[in-house]
Amino acid sequence: MSLDHTCIYCQGSLYHLSDGRVKCSTCKKKYSQKRVKKITTLIACFSQNYNASQSAKKLNINYITVHKHYQQFRSLAAQHCEARYQEHRNNVSEYEEYNYLERSKRHRPESVFDAHNFLTFDYGGQVYNILMPSLQQYKEQFIEDQLESLYYKEFSKFMRRSKIIKISARHNTITAFWDYFESFITQYKGVSDSYFAYYLKEAEFKFNHQIDAQQSILKSLYFKEF
Repeated sequence: MSLDHTCIYCQGSLYHLSDGRVKCSTCKKKYSQKRVKKITTLIACFSQNYNASQSAKKLNINYITVHKHYQQFRSLAAQHCEARYQEHRNNVSEYEEYNYLERSKRHRPESVFDAHNFLTFDYGGQVYNILMPSLQQYKEQFIEDQLESLYYKEFSKFMRRSKIIKISARHNTITAFWDYFESFITQYKGVSDSYFAYYLKEAEFKFNHQIDAQQSILKSLYFKEF
């Protein structure tokens, strides 16, 4: 049955109310079908990698509204990634550390403290990432002591070798995710430290699931929570 005739929560039959909303005859929930359509359309845009600005223009919706919903989608994606990993963590086969730094900063020694370091795990062909503590807390002291160039050289050596040796092949699920992430993150013109973890989880979620699955998961989670 179509969305117009079945409940988004339990697939029960709907009937229309005088205020324009619908009510489920089974679970008794009430909601606006216009709102459901707006949210499902935004989820579709999010899953197809339209950024908030592009979606706002495409759907003629206020940018702030779209941005708010996108942040909700990222939060839900992160929750899903965490729950799925906890369920399958015993299947971890490989893991490795990755150091991400924006391309424009990669040849500036003082920018080494802006790098984002995370562990990537492969469990059954899917990935899970843990963001490591930021180096920002050490930046001021190193610059004050004029040690940033020395640290940059050591960090560059670290980036060329693996400190965590548990990866069996150069080209595998983990390296495929890193390539995907590098391409994915460039669509955003800089991501603040406070939001980086959410964008990392968005990339993880999208890497692990096809577009149709992304939409189905997000719709199910969104209408349960909001």
